[in-house]
Amino acid sequence: MPESNDRREQRVAKLQRLIEAGVNPYPARVDTTHTTAEAVAAFQSAPEGAPEGEPAGEQVRVQVAGRLVAIRIMGKSTFAHIADGAGRLQIYLRRDVLGEEPYEMFRRDLDMGDFVWVEGHLFATRTGEITVEVENLKLLSKTLRPLPEKWHGLKDVETRYRQRYLDLLANDDVRRVFITRTRIVSAIRRFLDAQSFLEVETPTLQPIYGGAAARPFVTHHNALDATLYLRIADELYLKRLIIGGLDRVYEIGHNFRNEGIDTQHNPEFSALELYQAYADYQDMMRIVEQMYSTVAQEVLGTQVITYEGQEIDLTPPWRRVTMRDIILEHSGVDIEQHQGRDSLWAAAQERGLTIKEQPTWGKLVQELFDEYAESNLIQPTFVLDYPVEISPLAKKKPDAPHLVERFEFFLAGLESGNAFTELNDPLDQRERFAAQIRAASEGDEEAHPMDEDFLTALEHGMPPTGGLGVGIDRMIMLFTGQTSIREVILFPQLRTALSTETP
Repeated sequence: MPESNDRREQRVAKLQRLIEAGVNPYPARVDTTHTTAEAVAAFQSAPEGAPEGEPAGEQVRVQVAGRLVAIRIMGKSTFAHIADGAGRLQIYLRRDVLGEEPYEMFRRDLDMGDFVWVEGHLFATRTGEITVEVENLKLLSKTLRPLPEKWHGLKDVETRYRQRYLDLLANDDVRRVFITRTRIVSAIRRFLDAQSFLEVETPTLQPIYGGAAARPFVTHHNALDATLYLRIADELYLKRLIIGGLDRVYEIGHNFRNEGIDTQHNPEFSALELYQAYADYQDMMRIVEQMYSTVAQEVLGTQVITYEGQEIDLTPPWRRVTMRDIILEHSGVDIEQHQGRDSLWAAAQERGLTIKEQPTWGKLVQELFDEYAESNLIQPTFVLDYPVEISPLAKKKPDAPHLVERFEFFLAGLESGNAFTELNDPLDQRERFAAQIRAASEGDEEAHPMDEDFLTALEHGMPPTGGLGVGIDRMIMLFTGQTSIREVILFPQLRTALSTETP
């Protein structure tokens, strides 16, 4: 982009002029007394009036640093604004106060985007804006590329995601989303810690992937000459800790799934998993609804949020409905009246339902649910009791062994998490893994592999356990009103490369 290159060359020329004048354009350190917000607060809390003979505000002196975000030169004086992570503050430079040479350097060689340090006393302008009258100024970092125009913002979606640093500088709403994200994750930790859960860390590189139905990323460890996988979930390692006597554990971290990219999926995503001994999926439901409502109240100040124009009430208790009943409600098909794959497929065809044919009854049930029920679940809803074929790690229902004690929960039509009464019978678990191996041989790329080490651990005994996985990114989407997962991930994966030339 020629215009941008011209502006860069102009800034490089200014940089060279500064160096020749003996100015270090990138000093290693700086001392400050206040952030911009602290400076404003200090002035507002200072006693009114000033010692006789001194200007008002002389008693409040500050040393503040920040990025120049606005400059208005008026001959022998200049108003400007600097910004740091805490806010922004006006500064006032006068030739007769700052000095001829420093003032000329500022006027001639400094630009919007440069970082500066200023020292001086605070005063309020006629319009009431708190301002630093600058007595000393230092350049902290000379920028060589202009920033996006603040008034117009940064609109191009590709550029926003690829150059997130510009997005954060240009768009205040984006910055607020990511600040809120951090507060939400911190609130989740406080909630779980208060419930006596222990935060742990498990391997990201795993010799056998497992804990979900997904395709993994594959890598190679040279020293061990071994194939390893980026984890698709941390479930099987966290269950090992339950076996080892840690009764309540959780982990917040990244999982990796070799899948498509869209508004709801990123191949690297954040997840919470927790496991509680002597609990079941009913206990996990209570944790979910309490956690969501507590975190919303703490971070947002309300348990009723608005998402795409719809009010969603997170106040417990949430709706509980079986998969059978929700499919019947939205498709008219009673899956329990058609317990064979062929029978269920025929029933769907008779009703003119447009769903993909699936290899098992359980996968056909999932297809019916995905197509006809999921998008209707706007208010918080737990969908219970999934087919055993699609739930290889969950315990069977005693009165319906073709189903398992599993739920997924939905908000605003989005699947947001998954939970089981965990399977702790090692012989049953081996049979489930064997069924998954057969499915893989028939072409199922997301089938669960056999994990002998986990089976060995399970044979040492695991107490009755409830387990839960929550998609952190989708929770952030809901709480911040974002419709794309890429709006809540600082550096999302994108399909193609893009020039980093500043627009």
